[in-house]
Amino acid sequence: MGGLDVVNGVAGAVIGMLFAVLFQQPLQDAWFRMRRRWFGAVRSLRPRGELSPSWTTFSLGPLRTSALIVEGDGEAPIPPEGVHIQVLDGQTTLPAEIAHWWDEIEAESERLRAEGRTPIWNGPRYAVESFDITRTPVEEHPEIRLRLRPTDYYTFLAAQQLDRRLPGGSTLRSRHLDPDHPLEAPAFLQCSLGVNIAVVTADDMLVVSRRSDRVRMAPGSWNSSVNEGVSRHIDSAGRSAPVLHAVAQRGMREELSLEPHEYSLVLLAFVLDVEKRQWSAHFYARLNELTQQGLGARLSRGVADRWEHQSFDYVPFRAATVATYLLHPERIHRWAPVAPALFHLALVHVYGRATVERAEAQAVRRH
Repeated sequence: MGGLDVVNGVAGAVIGMLFAVLFQQPLQDAWFRMRRRWFGAVRSLRPRGELSPSWTTFSLGPLRTSALIVEGDGEAPIPPEGVHIQVLDGQTTLPAEIAHWWDEIEAESERLRAEGRTPIWNGPRYAVESFDITRTPVEEHPEIRLRLRPTDYYTFLAAQQLDRRLPGGSTLRSRHLDPDHPLEAPAFLQCSLGVNIAVVTADDMLVVSRRSDRVRMAPGSWNSSVNEGVSRHIDSAGRSAPVLHAVAQRGMREELSLEPHEYSLVLLAFVLDVEKRQWSAHFYARLNELTQQGLGARLSRGVADRWEHQSFDYVPFRAATVATYLLHPERIHRWAPVAPALFHLALVHVYGRATVERAEAQAVRRH
């Protein structure tokens, strides 16, 4: 009987392993799909008149974006000392089931190199592990705590394939993201942290960029004139954490050839593109002396990252004019997701919320 028990035990183990290999993933995918449908059904049963979710993305009339303003209202800047960044040990990597996506990107880069074309540079960057907000005890100033992990650009590109089908039919989006809890996501899906800056010249012209068709992310879209990703190599000396104001200053230098003494700079908000899981620190920069003409002359003499921009527009920095520009039929569906919220917050910072919202409402009615 002892030998029979051993045979039965081995057979049971083998059957169990076969079951896990053949059925575990499909069952897991079915569970994820069932859970999503259940949550959707529960949301659809909310009584009429019940409050909508507190987390809603920025919109301006018919202009809808995936930009979620997580902290900041434009009126009260976030002081530099209120931002605390910690870099954690341990690299953020992809789950084993999609690790080959990273290899696919590496192979594409090698193919481009072999063809004499520009390869995909796998630059070191950061993933956002967590984002927390508190207030100081007396003044109630914001205290932002960002926890980052090292990662790389290939991991970012791989994880951007949120809707690519996995074995069993699920996706990264359906497995890991809940629309009702937009701030909750694994770090490997949040491998993008950058700054976007609304730049206004001394003669009150907002500088708007049309991104080059040669950039990999959002080619040809309209955006802020300065958008810069946080680089683990450039923005972190040794093991020190990056400083977002310093990243913004680097962006102003590389994209508009401007030095810190030539402008004022304030941090307005932190914004999350919930569609692509990309974090942005939104800044407002006011040039001290350079006018539209002066900035144009500066750009004509050479800029480090000029290739990232197809063209620049200069828009009178008034709420009604900017809103009308945002809603123009040729641009309304071609904005980078975080740009409209950035320009709105910059206007609020200068003119106040009531004035800006009144002018925007009039622009929407005329649209």
